[in-house]
Amino acid sequence: MGRAYKLINGKISERQFMVLVFLYTVGTTILVIPSGMAAAAKQDAWIGALAGVCLAPLMIWLYAALWRLFPDKTFVGICEAVLGKWLGLAVSVLFSFYSFIGAATVLFYVGNFFKTHFIPNTPPSFTNILFAIVVVMGVRLGLEALSRTAELMLPWIVLLFVILVATLTPEIKFENVQPVLETGIKPILMSGLSFAGTAYMPVVFLFALFPCVQNQDKARKRLFTAALIGGMCVVLVTALCILILGADITARSMFPSYALVKKINIGGFLQRIEAILAGLWFITTYIKTTFYFYGWVSSFAEILKLNEYRSVTMPFGIIMVVFSLVVYPDVVYMQKWDSTVFLPYILTMGLFIPLLLLAVGRLRKK
Repeated sequence: MGRAYKLINGKISERQFMVLVFLYTVGTTILVIPSGMAAAAKQDAWIGALAGVCLAPLMIWLYAALWRLFPDKTFVGICEAVLGKWLGLAVSVLFSFYSFIGAATVLFYVGNFFKTHFIPNTPPSFTNILFAIVVVMGVRLGLEALSRTAELMLPWIVLLFVILVATLTPEIKFENVQPVLETGIKPILMSGLSFAGTAYMPVVFLFALFPCVQNQDKARKRLFTAALIGGMCVVLVTALCILILGADITARSMFPSYALVKKINIGGFLQRIEAILAGLWFITTYIKTTFYFYGWVSSFAEILKLNEYRSVTMPFGIIMVVFSLVVYPDVVYMQKWDSTVFLPYILTMGLFIPLLLLAVGRLRKK
């Protein structure tokens, strides 16, 4: 069966796979992406989000093609098969490092969000430790437990999202998106790339679970569907932020979609229901953090030829918590990183390396 199967606990159905991809795509994107896009494209941020969704078929096709070429291998296995032992090892270590940075970064967002809006007097380290414990527990229980949990959570997420959109609709002001295309094409295209880099390129870290999907042909088709649905949900939230808050407030807010929910006021009775978005974001963020972490520990275990990955989950969980407290020295540094460094950073692992593996892999197969 190959070492990749030994490192993966259990099998998941194509339906469970679709749910996981959908939640993973939404992840932290729904909370943080509207701000950066509004800063770049102003009132045209929603068009930039649509441009990002238009890039989804290209990105997902790339990952699906690489998956089809090596159906029984993880990303580490693909690197070794295509690039050879030593170069493949170097790229595999880089892949593991990217996944580690992703897990620590999302954990930073969790601590920062709760400190800003819910428990300002509680140290972020306490929040990060509690969240990391649940993440480590999920990874240790395995993919079957995680996928079943995601299935149970999906109806609640859909319900919360429908409530959010329905209650915000009366607050829409269409003049907030005018004039259309005032910023020009370049900011919209850059916003679209940023959107794709946040929502779609991290799908590369799901290669750690691709070999355990039961019906892989159906799963590849559902990969497209799940990614597009998740992207359209984020587009809708971005458009609501611009339509209701306006481009300036959206750009200045660290978590604009959370500020958006504060605008809900139905007859002076239904209001202050920020917990709806917080609950929605908490579940999707948990899935994203968990699979970043799973990609990290399973890749590291495969690189070291360990029999299974559980032996490294506890020490790696501690490392993740510690690094989440220092990955961004402050919010200004975070915003600078996200606006200048993040895009070329994620393009390296999310686009260039998979393209290289696909091209060289096809040549070697021939």
